[in-house]
Amino acid sequence: MPEHINVLFHGIGAPRRELEPGEDAYWITEDAFAAILDEVATWPGVRLSFDDSNCSDVEIALPALLERGLTAEFFVLAGRLDAPGSLGERDLRTLVGNGMAVGNHGMWHHPWRGMSGATAHEELAEARDRIAAVVARPVTRAACPLGRYDRSTLVALRRLGYTTVFTSDRRPAVAGRWLQPRFSVYRDDTPETVRAAVERSRRVPVRLRNAAAGAVKRWR
Repeated sequence: MPEHINVLFHGIGAPRRELEPGEDAYWITEDAFAAILDEVATWPGVRLSFDDSNCSDVEIALPALLERGLTAEFFVLAGRLDAPGSLGERDLRTLVGNGMAVGNHGMWHHPWRGMSGATAHEELAEARDRIAAVVARPVTRAACPLGRYDRSTLVALRRLGYTTVFTSDRRPAVAGRWLQPRFSVYRDDTPETVRAAVERSRRVPVRLRNAAAGAVKRWR
């Protein structure tokens, strides 16, 4: 089946909220973002997404996407809506009004692995419903915070009717598959390093290793 590449961005520019430990590794400069965006925009069938509800999504990413005629999907943390440095309800409506998609990234950036029943309900159901109420349309796609998930999480997501779930497993995706891996962009990345990461993932030994790692996550 045909493959495509999902590219994942996080924060852009200077953070306007306190970052979680290690989160700075995923923040890139505006210049790096523009250069990488120009690179991946040339890739056939590339799909773009943004995690973590940073205000840079609407202040920096949205204008850059519109300038290039691109669309993307923004995965939102419902518990951070209207918090300083994060997207607000009006921002979500602005994204949707400009042709962007909005999905669920949970309530509090809690890892979706080993969750209790109550936590899973808050992260997967309550967060989704809050986002859907803001944008006045169903939310049927989700992205796993910190790239973490397990078998029980996937079962719960299916039961709740999610049509697509995105991970951070850094390998090519197959069109139409329920589980969609993505390539995260890191602080020191350049157009060349992002392209090299994708090319490396297509080598047979790397494919086999990544497939095995994904199987472990799905069944543990």
